[in-house]
Amino acid sequence: MDQAPAPKLVEHDLRAAILGELHARPFHPLAAPRRLIHLGFMTDAAAAGADRARLAAFAARHALPGPVDGAKQHRLALPEANLRWEQHSEFTTMTWDFACALPSGDSAADFPPPLPTAILATIRALAAPGPLLVAADLLLLAEEGGPAMTRIFDPASLAAASADHGAAVIATDFRPRPSPLAEAGAVMLLVRDRGMGETRAGALVQRVLEIETYRTLALLALPETQRLMPVMARIEAGLARVTHAMTETAGGLETDHRLLDELTRLAAALEAEAAASQFRFTAARAYDEIVAQRLGAIGEAALDPWPSLSAFLARRLAPAMRTCQMLERRQDALATRLARGANLLRTRVDVAIEQQNRDLLRSMNARTALQLRLQHTVEGLSIAAISYYVLALIGHVLDGLAARGWLLGLSSVAVQAMAVPPVVLAVALLLRRVRRHASAEAGHTERP
Repeated sequence: MDQAPAPKLVEHDLRAAILGELHARPFHPLAAPRRLIHLGFMTDAAAAGADRARLAAFAARHALPGPVDGAKQHRLALPEANLRWEQHSEFTTMTWDFACALPSGDSAADFPPPLPTAILATIRALAAPGPLLVAADLLLLAEEGGPAMTRIFDPASLAAASADHGAAVIATDFRPRPSPLAEAGAVMLLVRDRGMGETRAGALVQRVLEIETYRTLALLALPETQRLMPVMARIEAGLARVTHAMTETAGGLETDHRLLDELTRLAAALEAEAAASQFRFTAARAYDEIVAQRLGAIGEAALDPWPSLSAFLARRLAPAMRTCQMLERRQDALATRLARGANLLRTRVDVAIEQQNRDLLRSMNARTALQLRLQHTVEGLSIAAISYYVLALIGHVLDGLAARGWLLGLSSVAVQAMAVPPVVLAVALLLRRVRRHASAEAGHTERP
């Protein structure tokens, strides 16, 4: 008997994307001498979408395939240069690599060498997707040839290290040089190949460019920190002013309400600034961690007498990151103090309100007692008045009976006088019953 075909496995919708993520940004082999122009642009979602469309049109003009939908990286092999395009959460990078001749000069003024006209025209043909933030000019040269590092870079800022287990040397001073691509210039980087091979050279160059990219992105948090420092100082001064007013003055409900409103405004201002800066500080921490990871991946070793890239960045980048982290902690501590101060003021306001309510209830109780006494007084007067009119009616009846001789010789005045006690008692009982009935209908009980 033939067996039924096995059912087809249903794959998860994200399986292909997850498997492809490990290979999303592969290294590409590079052979010295090679020059790479690396540009990083800040892009939001709209700019990223428009940039993808421009890249597809640019590829079509050169009869090359464009990026597929959702792709985060794409590579174009152009006649003049290769383009590596990468799209990230808030920035996009373009890396152009092309063969180059050894620089003819041996001084810093000769670096970087002029860009070939064809390369410059190709780079400018693809419009920038957003504001330029990262501009790096990297030369991959063989171990022999070319000027010494001290002639290319500023010795006071030179950072150099052996990398990839001694198979390469990396050098830079992290100073921008004049460039036709960026008004503020481009950072010059030098990698000397001591026998890495094309694949390892491609991996090392990509990591070095990522170090330059992510250390620049991480430093975006520093201007934000400097902007927030006076804002934090104003909020802290406001909190100190409010707490001083709380301790120095007995205040009152109106004063406490005013202080609480001021604290609320300070807390709202702090929260607004924290919300606006949270992404930048979080991103800076992530970028700083990537820099540290890439520095570990290139396998640095000290190259005396210069500091390594790790040592240089630890001396320059790390303090900036600590300043940003300090401000974050300061924000959190200030938010806690504002909340604590607001809670204290709310407690004072609640106590004052409770005291007011107690005084009000006490006043209401006094008024109720007074009303009760007045009610009893009026009730007594009402008994006397009603009894008086009832006895007057009884007197008229007795006068009529006496005129007919039906009182058996008794005086009508005497009989009326004897009727006073029972009439007063009856009226009092009647009014008491009426009052109890009214109280019962109102849902109250009265103690006898």
